[in-house]
Amino acid sequence: MTEKPFIKTVERHFLERKGRNPHATTEFCWLLSGITLATKIIASQIQRAGLLEIVGETGKVNVQGEEVQKLDVIANDTLVRCLGYRGNIGLLVSEEDEEPHVIQDATAAGKYTVLFDPLDGSSNINANVNIGTIFSILQHDPNAGGDIMAHVLQPGSKQVAAGYVIYGSSTVLAYTAGYGVHMFTLDPSIGAFVLAQENVRMPTLGKTYSVNEANSRQFPSGVQKYLDWVKTEEAGYSSRYIGSLVADFHRTLMRGGVFLYPPTKKAPSGKLRLLYEANPLAFVAEQAGGMASDGQQRILDKKPKAMHERTPLIIGSRDEVDRVLYFMKG
Repeated sequence: MTEKPFIKTVERHFLERKGRNPHATTEFCWLLSGITLATKIIASQIQRAGLLEIVGETGKVNVQGEEVQKLDVIANDTLVRCLGYRGNIGLLVSEEDEEPHVIQDATAAGKYTVLFDPLDGSSNINANVNIGTIFSILQHDPNAGGDIMAHVLQPGSKQVAAGYVIYGSSTVLAYTAGYGVHMFTLDPSIGAFVLAQENVRMPTLGKTYSVNEANSRQFPSGVQKYLDWVKTEEAGYSSRYIGSLVADFHRTLMRGGVFLYPPTKKAPSGKLRLLYEANPLAFVAEQAGGMASDGQQRILDKKPKAMHERTPLIIGSRDEVDRVLYFMKG
């Protein structure tokens, strides 16, 4: 009889890094299990959203100035509840909330901060477009003491782990802890994220660009020149834009290319959130061989100044990001 392959979950996969990664402990896996539990609950709610009448707006506006969707609230509350009783978490920081959730003081017990965008792309819920959850994990700064914001406002290079979950035809989780990017698919028959692909590599090249071209007249001149060039017959590029960051990034990770969200005249500092969106996806991109920049510097080198700071983002295949930067400097 043929022996069935052993099922490898996110937590088991991470724990196998013990000895190579100082955070690969049973304690840290307990934290990761909070993220996987929350995203499984969110996935279930999304699949039944129309039946449960939880599609649509709440009538409220969040700290970002955006209309709050009913599923935004559910996703945010689910993550806070599932992570709030994990004993090694000190702070929970959500894109939806004005202030961090202080779970416990920055002690040896509560030594991690988890930041998250609970439901990225939620404005696309009614259109049944892929949406997702993005997360970032930081270790508390030993020099910050009781200064909560000092623990939160660390550059992306300090991330211990980061990743995202995309809710689509299947629910997929991708994460990195500094030793490559690994991908898991939710098997609904057993209720677990199962290893699907180890050491995912982003293609170095990819003749696909992703950007909201409706704003192109507000982009910097270098970006406009790049967009003029990619449309030439000689360049031979295709345009692919979904309008959901997780979905656009996931496609770029798997197939190569570049995703751009440049500054505009209306938003000169960019629109994507540095802590909850750009940093975690930049960490994933670099660990897969890709690149992420704000047009001036590496995303992971940026020192955040505010909890909800925004940033431009150019992310994707290394050669494609370099090409955009070349036009911007020209």
